[in-house]
Amino acid sequence: MAAATRSQASAFSHSMDLRTMTQSLVTLAEDNMAFFSSQGPGETARRLSNVFAGVREQALGLEPTLGQLLGVAHHFDLDTETPANGYRSLVHTARCCLAHLLHKSRYVASNRRSIFFRASHNLAEMEAYLAALTQLRALSYYAQRLLAINRPGVLFFEGDEGLTADFLQEYVTLHKGCFYGRCLGFQFTPAIRPFLQTLSIGLVSFGEHYKRNETGLSVTASSLFTGGRFAIDPELRGAEFERIIQNLDVHFWKAFWNITEIEVLSSLANMASTTVRVSRLLSLPPEAFEMPLTSDPKLTVTISPPLAHTGPGPVLARLISYDLREGQDSKALNSLVKSEGPRLELRPRPQQAPRSRALVIHIHGGGFVAQTSKSHEPYLKTWAQELGVPIISIDYSLAPEAPFPRALEECFFAYCWAVKHCDLLGSTGERICLAGDSAGGNLCITVSLRAAAYGVRVPDGIMAAYPVTTLQPSVSPSRLLSLMDPLLPLSVLSKCVSAYSGTETEDHSDSDQKALGVMGLVQRDTSLFFRDLRLGASSWLNSFLELSGRKPQKTSAPTAEAVRPQESMRRSVSEAALAQPESLLNTDSLKTLTITDLSFKGNSETSDTPEMSLSMETLGPSTPSDVNFFLRPENSQEEAEAKDDLGTMDRGPRVRAAFPEGFRPRRSSQGILRMPLYSSPIVKNPFMSPLLAPDSMLKTLPPVHMVACALDPMLDDSVMFARRLRDLGQPVTLNVVEDLPHGFLSLAALCRETRQAAELCVQRIRLVLTPPSTPLI
Repeated sequence: MAAATRSQASAFSHSMDLRTMTQSLVTLAEDNMAFFSSQGPGETARRLSNVFAGVREQALGLEPTLGQLLGVAHHFDLDTETPANGYRSLVHTARCCLAHLLHKSRYVASNRRSIFFRASHNLAEMEAYLAALTQLRALSYYAQRLLAINRPGVLFFEGDEGLTADFLQEYVTLHKGCFYGRCLGFQFTPAIRPFLQTLSIGLVSFGEHYKRNETGLSVTASSLFTGGRFAIDPELRGAEFERIIQNLDVHFWKAFWNITEIEVLSSLANMASTTVRVSRLLSLPPEAFEMPLTSDPKLTVTISPPLAHTGPGPVLARLISYDLREGQDSKALNSLVKSEGPRLELRPRPQQAPRSRALVIHIHGGGFVAQTSKSHEPYLKTWAQELGVPIISIDYSLAPEAPFPRALEECFFAYCWAVKHCDLLGSTGERICLAGDSAGGNLCITVSLRAAAYGVRVPDGIMAAYPVTTLQPSVSPSRLLSLMDPLLPLSVLSKCVSAYSGTETEDHSDSDQKALGVMGLVQRDTSLFFRDLRLGASSWLNSFLELSGRKPQKTSAPTAEAVRPQESMRRSVSEAALAQPESLLNTDSLKTLTITDLSFKGNSETSDTPEMSLSMETLGPSTPSDVNFFLRPENSQEEAEAKDDLGTMDRGPRVRAAFPEGFRPRRSSQGILRMPLYSSPIVKNPFMSPLLAPDSMLKTLPPVHMVACALDPMLDDSVMFARRLRDLGQPVTLNVVEDLPHGFLSLAALCRETRQAAELCVQRIRLVLTPPSTPLI
């Protein structure tokens, strides 16, 4: 009760600060409006008067809604020590915009009579932030609507997909260009903004080359430095940025995000990073091997090589170690090294250090479609030095050429290989941590789930930085921030998910196809060739039925394979999926699955092996009485208070925001957004969206440490996943860093704030490698 009172008092004080800020802004706007109205019929004076009138109107309209969001935001926090969720982030972003307008209005009021006052410049600045404030007001109404229709404590919309699509169809028409021009990155720490401006200039310049079919690495590199007109014209940059995110496909984003893979840029990054004695790319052969079962090490299970979509193939992984340790220069490991060209030896070869007691297995981010360990090598080298342990980073195959479940198969195969051969990697393997960011954080969680399903060793802990835990197009308050996020626009997120799920749209214009270049067209043709095989991934879920609730059985035929236990585990998941195409006929029941439509049968305590899969029956539509995994018990004090706070709000059935009379947000002028509004049933697979996993699966996870960003559209993924684990009694920690964008690990060397956030990730990994004496629950 005391904690709830403190939260309410804190919300009230913030509401007072917001009210004071709003009243100050309104007073200044009225003063400036009156002054410029008296300056005669000039166009600039008229526009300045109008813009201050607009600021007054939008600020007065926005303040009550923000106050309401603040009043109930504490009900959606993980706990009182972690005050973070999408509602708080949206209010904070709006406050940043109001604060900038307040600062600018004061400047105008103080300097408007000066002969040095630049009226046109200040007019452009005020008009840009007024447009941003107008759009933020629209987002606040959307968030208010989510509060009205969602149950207390639930951040993701739980309605059917028709309503979600209805909401998205309206949301995606909102104007976004104002957030990519003068207002670019206003919500982030000031040290980040120059980088974002450079990135946006590079993006729109690269987009011009892409549009003119000038692909290729040389053009890609030069395009970052040919955007002078976009640097001096923020409005042009914003409009072009919006055009790009609305019209160009995932292949463009793959090419742009892979710019850091260019040899010149990667070499510069490595020269500025920590020097390590070992950085070797390994090619793991696609050969099956045996792993002992944790329940009985005398029994083994076969780990098959990845098979989905493209058949067996090697898996690449990069070994990074600050010291040369025993095993890392062995003949067995040298036979796996893949040449990357000549590498400069910066220091003489030292004596071998003993094997480390720990090992970090890393999975990189990149939206499942871009980047490799090479892009993430700079901060991994720092980790290797600070942790004093070897790190192996997995280079999984990327979508859309290799959609789900290929990446998961490869990561699981490489994880098991590393556990089995840790002595070659310079470790005894006493403590193992899985670490990853963004899409890599998702794969860390799902690899652990699959390891538990196979009965092999799970890692001792997971460090997931800003992970995505559900790939459904679900609406949440933090995901509303994708409207203004230059790194994670909603349409780009959707295209990445479509590529990873194997449902990427094939309606490409001729110009876009030409822009891919020869190699891009070959990759796309290959992807289309395996389109039918992608559909086999829909039966991935069914294949795990072989791994659930069954005891090892002996067969009547005494073959070499039959004498080994756990025969049902021998088949690769993809092999099972591709061998059972008829299961595709039974996926209709998945189409209506929502977050709370999960009523799982079975209990790990009543069977010899935990239930690791879902039957098609358990994934069917549910009734309102079904178990809700996102709320605490119904009699909890927090939920009772939340119901009181929300009881007077309209609980209509529609998601579409009810804008007040006279308010209309700005709409995009960049054409129809090419983005699928309905999701494939496969994205509800718990091995793709672990937030939807049943309790029995989540209880098999090791301690999970998440580091999220308060201004990240993916924030609610971390908050809700942490709440689920906390309610199950699972060890979990959540740290939320302020004022930084998604992907801060790749910006670790940029400023003090990103270095501190990266250090927090290292501390979480260290917790896994040297666990505290008391459990983290």
